[in-house]
Amino acid sequence: MKRIGVREFKDHATAYLASGETLVIERRGEAVGFFVPIEAKDRTAGSAALGRLSVLVDEVLATSDTDEDDLVRELTTRTRRSRR
Repeated sequence: MKRIGVREFKDHATAYLASGETLVIERRGEAVGFFVPIEAKDRTAGSAALGRLSVLVDEVLATSDTDEDDLVRELTTRTRRSRR
């Protein structure tokens, strides 16, 4: 996953949206969000996939000692490690 700043995402949003690449959006080096593209041709399937992802995240949070901040840290740390 590519990591970009909020301002860069804002300034180049059209290009990033067209690229279809999953992004970690950061503010001052800390992850503040993710952009996960869906296929424009099938928005219903994309919405359903996002719904399933939301349920899965809720289940992970409910059944583990992890909170949302820990989950974001884990995801962004793995991204940093994989880029090395």
